[in-house]
Formats: sequence, structure tokens, C-alpha cells
Amino acid sequence: MMKKGDTWKQNGDVSSVNMDDELDPWTAWAYKPRTITLLFIGACFLIWESGALNPEGSFVGDRVSSVKRGIFAIITVILVYCLLQAPSTILIRPHPAVWRLVHGFAVIYLVALTFLLFQSRDDARQFMKYLHPDLGIELPERSYGADCRVYVPDHPSSRFKNVYDILFDEFVVAHVLGWWGKAIMIRNQPLLWVLSIGFELMELTFRHMLPNFNECWWDSIILDILICNWFGIWAGMRTVRYFDGKTYEWVGISRQPNIIGKVRRTLGQFTPARWDKDEWHPLLGPWRFVQVLSLCIVLLIVELNTFFLKFCLWVPPRNPVIIYRLILWWLIAIPTIREYNSYLQDRKPVKKVGAFCWLSLAICIIELLICIKFGHGLYPNPMPKWLIMFWTTAAIGLAVFLGAWSRHLHLAIRRKIL
Repeated sequence: MMKKGDTWKQNGDVSSVNMDDELDPWTAWAYKPRTITLLFIGACFLIWESGALNPEGSFVGDRVSSVKRGIFAIITVILVYCLLQAPSTILIRPHPAVWRLVHGFAVIYLVALTFLLFQSRDDARQFMKYLHPDLGIELPERSYGADCRVYVPDHPSSRFKNVYDILFDEFVVAHVLGWWGKAIMIRNQPLLWVLSIGFELMELTFRHMLPNFNECWWDSIILDILICNWFGIWAGMRTVRYFDGKTYEWVGISRQPNIIGKVRRTLGQFTPARWDKDEWHPLLGPWRFVQVLSLCIVLLIVELNTFFLKFCLWVPPRNPVIIYRLILWWLIAIPTIREYNSYLQDRKPVKKVGAFCWLSLAICIIELLICIKFGHGLYPNPMPKWLIMFWTTAAIGLAVFLGAWSRHLHLAIRRKIL
């Protein structure tokens, strides 16, 4: 019998499992491996769907239908394999298999991006029609900074029409929810504000390339940073403090005294089993500063990829493909942030990042390569010289700061030794 706090090993993974969940008869079945059983069930399903035993009578439809069915079968096989055999992450709620399934979706997305990278821009745009029939059509340019007047006295309907159009835009809610989700993942308010201001700087930097980044000053500073971002970060940090202050004493579902308790315990399965404190400590040393800064850069690149992919591949902002990508990235980012923070806190001399960290970085790189390849020739306006000077000065200043910091620490260590 396992004692509380023990660990169990399966397929080379070490995962902490609550004793109550492990022994509770209502949930014990979910933690027993049935890989061989599911393998035979999957094989029978493939035999039935592919017509392997009756090749002549199984061909129905044209070649395109057969290709689509084959691609769906490939995706299903990858997902089933990852569900059963992919490496588990440090997250165990609602079940480790859920995060293995997310791992499978991330692998499929990485493979699909790699395929897209080897296509031409026109072929890639037409390929998007297979994902949604409304895609593959050139988009009209939309700019939020065409008229930056706060007060429009000659407007027939409202003198504050420009403010109302942006303030009651449907993307305001999505903006707040996005920063709420980032706050729950990162759990560090200074780091969140660095990302908030950093993305507004990215919009300022690339607004000569994307019309969507051409915003009014009051839209960027007041609406985005001081209202949407602030409220999302505030709500997210309140959520973090709520879970951080809770006492987690999980009791099995079957041991709950009444129906209400069983329902609450079942819903509790979708909340964290424990709430780990994230200790980023960017000022711990120059190398830690670079590691945390690298996380911020990757997160900003992922955000930028959203807008550049939309522009290059002709994907409207309201298209479901954008929503699916954002949801997938959110699911991938949850274990990625946990793995990366655990990697930073690990004091072992030899260590490696987790599987989700590797996948996230690979996906980010492929997305960036697609934006660079398909964006060739789409941006006729050069970057303003003052922006080039600004970022050049910032890069030199950062290098000098890190060099001086490293030299100061080196001299301090030498003085201690001598």
C-alpha cells in the first residue's frame, strides 16, 4: 500500500498521485493502464474504416474524400498514441492523460506548420480553405488609427463616435480574458507589466508593416495598457492569490457524505491539485536575467505571429481558425510555463527542458519562419530610422548592462576568494 506523498512510475515517468484518488473506487479505474486493450480496439477501428479486409467493396467516393479520411486517420493515430504513451508533464489535473492529449495536438500542429512552410504563399492561402471554406480570400485592410480625434463635433450620430467604436469593440473582452489567462500562467505582476508594455512597443515597431497595429495613442496607452491590460492582470492576480491561499485536502469522491459533496469534488478535479509558487527572480544574476528575458521574447513573438499569420494567410480576425489556434496555444502554454519555471529552479548541473518547452519553442520558430517566408514582398514601407536607432541603442545598452553586471559579480567573487 502506498503512503501519502509517495510517487508511482509508469513508462519512465514519475508523477505524484494523491492516495485518495489512487485508492478511491470511483477514480481508480482512470489510472490503470489499458494500452494493449486500446491498441486492439484501435486496430479494429482502422480495419473497419480503411476496408483492409475488403479493399474492393470499401472504396466509396472520390480521391479527395479518401485523402481526407486518411489524414483524419493519421491525426487520430497520433492523438491516441500520445494519449497513451507520450511523456507526462508535471500537471496531474484533471488527469495526466489530458495533458498527453494536448501534447499530441501540439505535435500535429507542429507537423502541419512544417508542411505549410514548404509551400508557396499562394498555395498556402488556398490550402487554408481545407480548414475553413471562408478562407483563401484577400482581406480588406483595417486601421484603428485613421481618425484619432477623441471629440468629433461634426459627426451626425455621436460626437465621441471614435471612442465608442473602439471601447465597445468585441475584441475588448477577448483582450481582458487574454491577460487574465496570462496572469494565471505567469503569476508574476512585474513580469506581466513588462509583457504588457513590451507588446505595445511591438505594435509601435511594426505598425509600418501591419495596418492593424496603426492605433491611436489613447487606444494604446489608455484603453489597452491602463484599462484592458490592467483589469485582466488585476483579475488574474486575484485568482492567483485565491488559489495560493487555499488549503488543499483532497478526499475521494466516494468518501463524500452527500450528493452535493460528490458534485463539488468532481468539479474540483478540474482545479489545480496544488498551487506552486513561481519564483522567477530575474535579478538573481545576469544569466537568470537572460533566461527570464528569453521567456518574454518568446511570448511576444507568439503574440506577433498571430497578427502576421492572419495577414500573410488571409485569415479574418473573427474566423474560428484564429480561436482554435489561441486555445491550443493557451493549453500548450500552461504546462510550458510550469516546466520552464521548474527548469529555472532546478539546481542540478546537468538538466534539460521539458517536452512542452521544446515543442513550444519549435512551434514558435516554425510560425516565425512562415511569417518571414510568406511576408516577403508584402511590406513595401521601410522601418523608420528613429525606430532602428531606438532598438540599436536598446540592444547596446542591454549588452553593456549585462557585461558590467557580470564583471561586478566576477570581481566580488575574486575579492571573497582572496
